[in-house]
Amino acid sequence: MRIFVQTYGCQMNKLDSALVTAALKEAGFEIVDNEKEADAVLINTCSVREHAEQRVLSHLGNLKHIKESKPELVVGVIGCMAQRMGGELLKHPAVDIVCGPGQITQIVELVKNAVETKLKTLAVSENIRKSPADEKCLDDFESQYDSDEEQPPGQAYVRVMRGCNNFCSYCIVPYVRGPEVSREPKVIIEQIKRLADDGVKQITLLGQTVNSYEYKEGGKTYSLADILEMANAVSGIEWIKFVTNYPAEKYFEQICEAMRDLPKVCRYLHIPAQSGSDKILAAMNRKYTAEQYLELLEKARAIVPGIAVAGDFIVGFPGETDEDFRQTVELAKKARYRNCFVFKYSPRPGTAGERKLKDDVPAEVKRQRNIELLAVQEKISNELSKEFLEKIVTVLVEGHSKKPHLDGGNLQLVGRTDTDWIVVFEGVENLAGEFVKVKIARSSPLTLFGSLAAD
Repeated sequence: MRIFVQTYGCQMNKLDSALVTAALKEAGFEIVDNEKEADAVLINTCSVREHAEQRVLSHLGNLKHIKESKPELVVGVIGCMAQRMGGELLKHPAVDIVCGPGQITQIVELVKNAVETKLKTLAVSENIRKSPADEKCLDDFESQYDSDEEQPPGQAYVRVMRGCNNFCSYCIVPYVRGPEVSREPKVIIEQIKRLADDGVKQITLLGQTVNSYEYKEGGKTYSLADILEMANAVSGIEWIKFVTNYPAEKYFEQICEAMRDLPKVCRYLHIPAQSGSDKILAAMNRKYTAEQYLELLEKARAIVPGIAVAGDFIVGFPGETDEDFRQTVELAKKARYRNCFVFKYSPRPGTAGERKLKDDVPAEVKRQRNIELLAVQEKISNELSKEFLEKIVTVLVEGHSKKPHLDGGNLQLVGRTDTDWIVVFEGVENLAGEFVKVKIARSSPLTLFGSLAAD
């Protein structure tokens, strides 16, 4: 049986899809990269923004038409949207399986059951606060299957924790992925060692608030800094990244010191601000001020020379005035991110923002603020990228670029630096998954362009 897996959303979803893909392959299913060839389609979904859910609903609309001429096609919706909507999604004429992120361990049986019985199946968490037995089941699942499936050659994600305790007023994550649960250090390192044995050279440690990692065992409390130190000692692993960080003092200095002192830990910090206005940050239930956020960035740069910082913003949050937005622009200018993501606010059902706050910023105002903030960031990114001109950087090659062949037929490859800059250069097919030296000849706000440097 042939299965097509489509993923929307964050790195957590990409990891879940990798695990699901590995489990299905081991069970004898064939994974295909073309939906038209598939006997079953699994859509791994995101609920963080309305736009992400609308894309899924549009996709399901197309699958409904396909099923009219191919009624045996099995369609499953997994992930955060599945957990949020539950039985409502199962009413969709195209949908046969609804599976929450906590139930992906059941995916093989769910697909087999849908094929054999033709019955619709719902598998979501009734109580999002998972039991220790549920967590062990998820840990065993992650330990059993490779997390480098569907990832660029030589790379893999490793989850160090699940869930979130922050309850930012705009965010659905705590409601669909539950509270923070940190994995046992031994389990994490054993997984990293297996990946290294399989040829993985870069791991990315994942958590909704990865710097909140905390595990108590034998009288010792492990933080993310401890995990970084343990992972740094794994033979075969060359680069270690981690995302995403919440702006908080606890463990922050230790994590920065680990970035400075451990040679394999990359000098890249993704730490969203979301707003530069203290009034809006309070309404978002973000537990810091703009000044405290900038002090964290100052501390990181003082401890880690050459660190690259990335961020996120939400524009058009309820009550955001022109002055609030001006303060956000000023924060972006002071932060000098390598890059940042800017999103227009959309209320998420069930969150405090949706229940208590009026979505009162007009859509056109949101759009204009989005455009303006991106333009500010583009200018900063362009200035930072020019600092690489004529320099040689180390790149982990991911594979073909979006435009694989240049004029003249030369192969164009893409990779990333340890500070997460995208680098495009001419090379040969078998470089994917390898480290190379590239001399930068030109730059754009988000991409560096160059050629292989002579040895």
